[in-house]
Amino acid sequence: MSREALIWDDAVSHLKSVGPEQPVLYFAPSVLQQTARDFQAGFPGMVSYAIKANDAGVVLENLIAAGITAFDVASPAEIHMVRAASPHVALHYNNPVRSPAEIAHAVAAGVVSYSVDSMRELEKLIAGVPASGVEVAVRLHLPIKGAVYDFGEKFGADHADSVLLLRAAEAAGFQCAMTFHPGTQCDDPMAWSEYIHACADVSSHAGVALGRLNVGGGFAANRGVAPDLAAIFTGISTAVNAAFGTAQPEIICEPGRALVTEAFVLATQVKGLRDCGGVFVNDGIYGSFGEAMNPVGVPERASTLTANGGAHSGATSPRVLYGPTCDSLDRLPGKYALPSDLNEGDYIIFKGMGAYSTATSTRFNGYGATQIITVQSLDIPTGLGDVA
Repeated sequence: MSREALIWDDAVSHLKSVGPEQPVLYFAPSVLQQTARDFQAGFPGMVSYAIKANDAGVVLENLIAAGITAFDVASPAEIHMVRAASPHVALHYNNPVRSPAEIAHAVAAGVVSYSVDSMRELEKLIAGVPASGVEVAVRLHLPIKGAVYDFGEKFGADHADSVLLLRAAEAAGFQCAMTFHPGTQCDDPMAWSEYIHACADVSSHAGVALGRLNVGGGFAANRGVAPDLAAIFTGISTAVNAAFGTAQPEIICEPGRALVTEAFVLATQVKGLRDCGGVFVNDGIYGSFGEAMNPVGVPERASTLTANGGAHSGATSPRVLYGPTCDSLDRLPGKYALPSDLNEGDYIIFKGMGAYSTATSTRFNGYGATQIITVQSLDIPTGLGDVA
């Protein structure tokens, strides 16, 4: 029988005691639940979790415990994951492209809301979904800046098509709503404001009142600078009041990254040191750092820890971090200020690794087997080196 604790005090105590040679994600349920409660307290409407950011069962269970009652799913597999955590929470299927078989699966699972951005996709819903009590949200796209990258290149209808879709959804007997996505890692309240006013204009031109307005996800997480979510929430509330007046729809959002990022830290172990200064670690772009190759990049908050749990004292210099695979692309962008006394077997700990780490990890070259360890605290003791 294993003597390893089910819940550790913190990441450092586990690293010192166990000395893992595989990458470890440390998960703090208390951090996740508090983040969810704070988001629900600050956002002026319903908060739905987009499970694509992190679909781990412990994440879904803790969000439900924190009061999240709706989940954004994008496939039958994600529907199954949420239903395994709860048979009662609401499912919003906001991937706007679905096969008839996927629609049938969604109906059987009790999906209550679907998004659409084309007439063909609406026709599929009309053919396969009983309209009574089901919401259809028309997804709008605008050429708006303010995010790291724009979802509108792939999804969303323009103003004219959105008007036609709203009218057709109402004629089919669905409850009518609208939705949009301001883009990944968005920190500009004006992006939401422009979309909200545009949705009100579409609703007016269509002559269709909106029961709900889904203002999407995209809420920025801390990638070195903490986002001002309160300013975004205020901007959303102000825009809804100005755009809809007394005929306001219910407001809903679907954050993923912003809810789960801070609940995990990642510990990587140093595998090799090059004379040129390069550092090889046991995780990389094919594992927990899948976002390194897109504009979001990697977290800029990291610390070092000696193999026995102590602090480094050597002078720091910029060094390249390479992942473990036999692929020259497997390196983190930029350089990290790492101490001169860093040795093989030491650890580099990255904060803010809850989103798109396990969800996009591969097993390329036989790597990527990241363990999740539950801890009471994610605090890193004072004195350990910050290397970002």
